[in-house]
This record gives sequence, structure tokens and C-alpha cells, in this order.
Amino acid sequence: MQFEWWVWIVGGIGLILAELIVPSFFVIWFGLGALLVGLLALLLPELSLTAQLATWTIASLAMVVLWFKVFKQSFNKTRVGTADGDVIGEIGLLVGAVAPFQRGKVRFQRPILGAEEWVCLADTAIAAGERVRVIAVEGSFLKVSKA
Repeated sequence: MQFEWWVWIVGGIGLILAELIVPSFFVIWFGLGALLVGLLALLLPELSLTAQLATWTIASLAMVVLWFKVFKQSFNKTRVGTADGDVIGEIGLLVGAVAPFQRGKVRFQRPILGAEEWVCLADTAIAAGERVRVIAVEGSFLKVSKA
């Protein structure tokens, strides 16, 4: 049995479209591997079924490994899931005034711990519009002081 080149192309497109239904961002690599085999089968019509399947398996797994080892690391540059100590010292703009025993709101230029705005606490009164520095993380609040 020999798969025609177009079978691989149609299968690859089908797997890529299946990625729209399966929210894992995993099936796409097998679809891209099938597209690669389809192009190889078009260029090399004498490619055996064993070689086609081996190429599809190796190409798909190589793309999965490449995604998790190389590319996905560059997407994790946001501060989601970082340790609390990593945000200490960050500077933000107070968008809601804060006073001792009153909560305020601080906005950061880039997200820290997954959000751009945080509810904050302070030991002294600070007016809205002031720049503040994070001095601690207390539960789901940031403790700030004037920068």
C-alpha cells in the first residue's frame, strides 16, 4: 500500500483544523509533519510507506520537542507564576489612592504575576498618580511605598 502525496496533505490540513477543536496546541505539530511528508512524497514519488510513516513520526516528534524546548520558553517571559520576591522593587503608577487601612489600586507597565493592575496596601497615605514601589506581597495584595 502506498499513500499518495495528496492524502498526506489532506490529512495534515485535517489535523491542523482539528487543533481548532482540541485546545491543547499539540495536534498542530502532527499536522505540520503530515504536510512535510506530503511535500516529500510529491518530490520523491518512490518513497515507501515505511519511509513516509517514519518521516512523519520523526518530523512530528521533532517539532513537538522543538516547541517545548526552544519556542515555548520564550513565551514564558511574562511574570506569571514567578516567585513573590521577583516583583519586589517593581515600579507602578497608583491609579487609586491608598491610605493605611484603605486599599488602593496600582497599575504596572507590563504584567507582574499575571496582571497589570493590582489592589495594594500602604503604611502611609499616597495620592493617585504617584509612582510607587512594591515592597511586599501579602496574600492577594501588593504592599507599596512611594518610589
